[in-house]
Amino acid sequence: MTKPNPELVHAIIASYEAEPKTRHIDESPLPNRDAVIELVKLIRELLFPGYFGKQNLTRDSLEVHVTALAAQVQEKLGEQIRKAITHQAARRGELCPSCDATADAITQEFLGNIPNLRAILATDVQAAFDGDPAAKDTDEIIFSYPGLFAISVNRIAHELFKQNVPLIPRIMTEYAHSLTGIDIHPGATIGKFFFIDHGTGVVVGETTTIGDRVKLYQGVTLGALSTRGGQSLRGHKRHPTLEDDVTVYSGASILGGETVIGKGATINGNVFITQSVPPHTRVSMKNPELQYRNRPPREFKQQDPADWQI
Repeated sequence: MTKPNPELVHAIIASYEAEPKTRHIDESPLPNRDAVIELVKLIRELLFPGYFGKQNLTRDSLEVHVTALAAQVQEKLGEQIRKAITHQAARRGELCPSCDATADAITQEFLGNIPNLRAILATDVQAAFDGDPAAKDTDEIIFSYPGLFAISVNRIAHELFKQNVPLIPRIMTEYAHSLTGIDIHPGATIGKFFFIDHGTGVVVGETTTIGDRVKLYQGVTLGALSTRGGQSLRGHKRHPTLEDDVTVYSGASILGGETVIGKGATINGNVFITQSVPPHTRVSMKNPELQYRNRPPREFKQQDPADWQI
């Protein structure tokens, strides 16, 4: 194979100098994306023992298995967090003499939260099973439901986000996004028994707050009204709040940091909401119109069922 033309090589290198925002040369090490994705898989083994990674586990072998697996997570996660916070300090022109100790402390706190993560994920599994008559059992949900995969990864990432770990939480959630089409920012606060049915096209923004027993269908956006303020909006509440027992059907958009969807409300499909909705109400679009060739159009009246399933 012939070597590239030296002039081409020099032109590519010159482009690195011309565009410093898209290069990382002679700087502190970055987290490794492949290593972070591998961590997601290892952590899911801890969260769902016997389903992923090593199978045919027995109670007699659990202590040895969990010890080895937790040791892997501790070593690999600590290394990636150390790189992430060291890089962040370097970007700010700061020294970071305590980076190693900080990374170790965050890693230990994360591992200590594994039982709590398992408890809340068990509620998500149950919500999916209770909410979908097509599910034969919870094994099917754990193995195959994209909504559960997305929320599992999000709950992992959210723990690190709360500890102000840079880069790694977004790498994790965007990995899940790339596989499922479900985009949940790791900053979103999500309660128990959360279920995303079907899931494709769901967007949940950074400052969204979601209560318990909330159900979203495909194509739902929980977004910001406008991001024209750019970085000046960072830290401000930009995304909506959904209180307990809210259902949002497919294609609905709920926007704005001051928008609150009250407890027990139902948001029908394809509606566009930018203001708060009272508890225990239903929001729907006007009835569509039937159009005839030789007659005036008329409203296509439908009665909303009390509940419906896709």
